[in-house]
Amino acid sequence: YLTFDDGPGAYTRQLLDILKKHDVKATFFVKNNPNYLHLLDDIVNEGHSIAIHTSSHDYEKIYSSEDAFFKDLNEMGDIIYEKTGVRTTLIRFPGGSSNTVSRWYSYGIMTRLTQRMDELGYRYFDWNVDSGDAAGCLDAERIYRNVIAGVRGKEQAVVLLHDVYPCSVQAVERILVWGKNNGYSFRALTVHSGQFHHTVQN
Repeated sequence: YLTFDDGPGAYTRQLLDILKKHDVKATFFVKNNPNYLHLLDDIVNEGHSIAIHTSSHDYEKIYSSEDAFFKDLNEMGDIIYEKTGVRTTLIRFPGGSSNTVSRWYSYGIMTRLTQRMDELGYRYFDWNVDSGDAAGCLDAERIYRNVIAGVRGKEQAVVLLHDVYPCSVQAVERILVWGKNNGYSFRALTVHSGQFHHTVQN
């Protein structure tokens, strides 16, 4: 499962074209990037899964309280619905469910939020392969090698990538070719997929 956070952005259309070329579906955890919201419809129309990464992705704001988190989350859910007609229940917490930065704003908030997901009908996804691009743009070769090393030996791999970095998008085609040559298939996450949760640390 290739998953892309923080878009849509300047490189998302290029990424969609690469995925289309290889007939691969992926998952996009999106936030409110006003200049690129028109791409939300492209993501859905081309058969990918669309999911919520909150609207602001502002840790201080979203992790200040449960109400603040769900207000921000629902705002992005409404934007996705307005642009695509899809009401998604798939989410990824900024920083993942194991983030510790949230302690600065509300002690124990990740424990409380993760416990409420099922009752509110959401399914949250972390990852078990990290491309290493979260801190910014590495070179495409390093991202490719990080993903290949992380995927090896796993029955199912949820790969964390970011479509807001050109180097990450540049690495995708090589990842797809390697995966297909080594017996992997690529799928989009759905409500029926395993959720791949981290250990909550706040």
